[in-house]
Amino acid sequence: MPDLAGKTTNVASAGGAAAKVAAARPAVATGRAADDTSPLLTRRAWMGLAWGAFSAASAAALAATGRFMFPNVLNEPPQQFKAGFPNEYGIGVDERWKEKFGIWLVRTADDIEQHAGGFYAIITVCTHLGCTPNYLSAENKFKCPCHGSGYRLTGVNFEGPAPRPLERARVALSDDGQILVDKSRKFQYELGQWKDPDSFLKA
Repeated sequence: MPDLAGKTTNVASAGGAAAKVAAARPAVATGRAADDTSPLLTRRAWMGLAWGAFSAASAAALAATGRFMFPNVLNEPPQQFKAGFPNEYGIGVDERWKEKFGIWLVRTADDIEQHAGGFYAIITVCTHLGCTPNYLSAENKFKCPCHGSGYRLTGVNFEGPAPRPLERARVALSDDGQILVDKSRKFQYELGQWKDPDSFLKA
């Protein structure tokens, strides 16, 4: 029989040694195998990441849908405006309303259709593809910078691909004596509409 005298086991010492051994091992993430020390995400982390991405995509889709339901509001200038008094204009093309209202106001001594002196309002939209022509005072014409269409001061096309003359807007005298331009009514030369009294203001 072995002599165990003087060979008693110290339980506390044994426990401390085991703790030291455990502490010396690499830290293992929860949910992994004991021998898995790779830096990859755990299954729980992957699930969290996937749900986060799904939630973000859903929120973006919802925001896009909401944006579609509320389109941009275009603040277009009014179709009617007062352009001052007739005595404020000389003969020729006035460009003060081009940028804001898209109109050239022209005073002529003898209109080609009305055969009288007065005013007509030309809409600044090229009849080819809708660009905005420029007024070239040195050449007495309107010239489109996009494709070279040219118009005389009357609005009649004479060069380039424009298929028809520029359109005129209704022009009249308001109650207070100012010139009233109304773009909601348009007059086309090729349809004989420039003969309409509302397309020309005699003065």
